[in-house]
Amino acid sequence: MDKIPWKGIIHSVQPRIRLMRSFDERSHSYLGYCLYLSGELLGQQGEFSIGIGKAAYQKHQFQVGDEVSGISLPVQDDRKEPVGYYKTSKLTVLNRIANTAYTPPPYHFVAVSLEEYRERGHRRLSTRTYDTKCRTCVWGCRMPVEMIVDHWKPHIKKYRFETFCYGPKVCKIYSAGPTRIVPGRQGMTWEEPDWVDEEATAHRKDND
Repeated sequence: MDKIPWKGIIHSVQPRIRLMRSFDERSHSYLGYCLYLSGELLGQQGEFSIGIGKAAYQKHQFQVGDEVSGISLPVQDDRKEPVGYYKTSKLTVLNRIANTAYTPPPYHFVAVSLEEYRERGHRRLSTRTYDTKCRTCVWGCRMPVEMIVDHWKPHIKKYRFETFCYGPKVCKIYSAGPTRIVPGRQGMTWEEPDWVDEEATAHRKDND
């Protein structure tokens, strides 16, 4: 399949991370970054999402308001990706936004490195809060979740999306939402307790 050309204005940059769950265990795959844009794709105007790699982001340092173009492929399995298109190339900055004053949250500066996201750790974030207030924030993240339900049958998996926050603990718009329930073998479930998030972010001060 030929790559599809696109052009648009960025309205959000967030980390592109996949979460793997196996009952009470979890791990992450750091895939790159998500660009959420408004513009032209397949000859039509609208909103779309593009996945890019770590090196491409480090080179271009995209941020909200930049006008960019490139070519990408449709994702092969939308259960495993937070974006609609990936394997992006020919990235070009058409117009760089001038630095403008704004009052966070949400935070619109250049996203930090994937290593820093990993070091910061995340807290669960209410899906409703993410959808209404955090979709443009560099600290927000909508992760595809791949769940191994039975250790003895690892090929049997379930999929869903979960939202998380990497931002300051004092953020005034943050809302944790309900705890996450993870399915297990023979109908068992595990409820992820609050201490998991507290432990993951314990090394950070409240305003960090």
